Amino acid sequence: MKNNQDTTETPQKGWRMNGEQPSLPEAHRSMRIPTNGSWFRKFLAFAGPGYMVAVGYMDPGNWATDIEGGSRFGYTLLSVVLISNLMAVVLQALSGKLGIVTGKDLAQACRDNYSKPTVIALWLLCELAIAATDLAEVIGAAIALNLLFGLPIIYGVMITAVDVLLILLLQNKGFRSLEIFVVVLIATIGICFGIDLFLTKPDLGSVALGYIPSAQILSNPQMLYIAIGILGATVMPHNLYLHSSIVQTRQFDLSPTGKRQAIKYATWDSSIALTFALFINSAILILSAAAFHKTGLTQVADISDAYHLLTPIVGTTLASALFAVALLASGQNSTLTGTLAGQIVMEGFVNIRLTPWLRRLITRLIAIIPAVIVTAIYGERGTQDLLIFSQVILSLQLPFAVIPLVKFTSSKANMGEFANKTWLNILAWFIAGVIVILNIYLLVQTITS
Repeated sequence: MKNNQDTTETPQKGWRMNGEQPSLPEAHRSMRIPTNGSWFRKFLAFAGPGYMVAVGYMDPGNWATDIEGGSRFGYTLLSVVLISNLMAVVLQALSGKLGIVTGKDLAQACRDNYSKPTVIALWLLCELAIAATDLAEVIGAAIALNLLFGLPIIYGVMITAVDVLLILLLQNKGFRSLEIFVVVLIATIGICFGIDLFLTKPDLGSVALGYIPSAQILSNPQMLYIAIGILGATVMPHNLYLHSSIVQTRQFDLSPTGKRQAIKYATWDSSIALTFALFINSAILILSAAAFHKTGLTQVADISDAYHLLTPIVGTTLASALFAVALLASGQNSTLTGTLAGQIVMEGFVNIRLTPWLRRLITRLIAIIPAVIVTAIYGERGTQDLLIFSQVILSLQLPFAVIPLVKFTSSKANMGEFANKTWLNILAWFIAGVIVILNIYLLVQTITS
């Protein structure tokens, strides 16, 4: 048995030995796991990566799709939020298992198993998804600054570039500092929406019915478009790359028993964290349905409009203020995971290594340039349309991350005894199939309309 400090392992059959550095080398196996003590103490040592992944499931892109879905269709699309979250739980568990068992993140696994042209194509598609994610963060943070301080959107977009300094500061203090900061911001978002839900007093019976899937979602093209946007905003492709990397920050035992324990705790961690994400995503849609759809305001699709309408409807400025604070926390939180995902994808696919601040600045500029152009030409309304569109881009890219993940974790040659069981294989491929079919349907609907 290898000891707890050993950082080397022999890859499973089918994986090439290429002498590459581990994923996120500056944080790889940097956090100790207690060998003795209760299961709860060990679980707490593993807890953290799941919350960093969960951030991507409640970023400003989710707000745009959930607000529009709630105002236009009431509670109907809550079932899509629930199903998307359940898909995310399964896929993130597979992602964590891939990283723990193989010692590689999903990008490295793709590079080792596919031809160079395929790897380059997958890398470019993933970079597009990260740019779309960052675009949502940029616009969301800029809107929050505008709502709270009256700062013009175009200036807020430019200011978001300096958050690189915050990320560098936290990274220098260690990976645990990043995780704690993320958890604090998630708690802030949850508290804000918990109070807003109390103020809006939604119909709990209608909320419960909303979690039951409706055939109308598939038959109504407009509803389906928003539903797929919710799917793209919830099951985010770059999070699959991220999770397979950051689970390796723990110094778990590399024996089969140690890996099984690590998989168990990592799965608990991500599942619990994604439950919080489900609450927050549901809260946004429920808030929109209760405040706007119920009062006949079925065309509220803009975050700024939602902010301004909450006060007269609810009867207190507190609701709007909490809404904006939560949005700002969401935007800032998402920048952390975007930074790490960008580094993991670039290093994993093509082995290009840049300093974190340079990588973040490049990603930010890719997002800021279109946001500035659209804001300058079309104003604030144009940024909202761009926000929705960015989530559809994420959904369209999702199969190119999901299919390799399911393929790798299903392979005994790659995963050995940790390969997916038959029932999990069926479930994982079913999820991948649903994602592909919905995206093909979206493309057909978009082209024909």
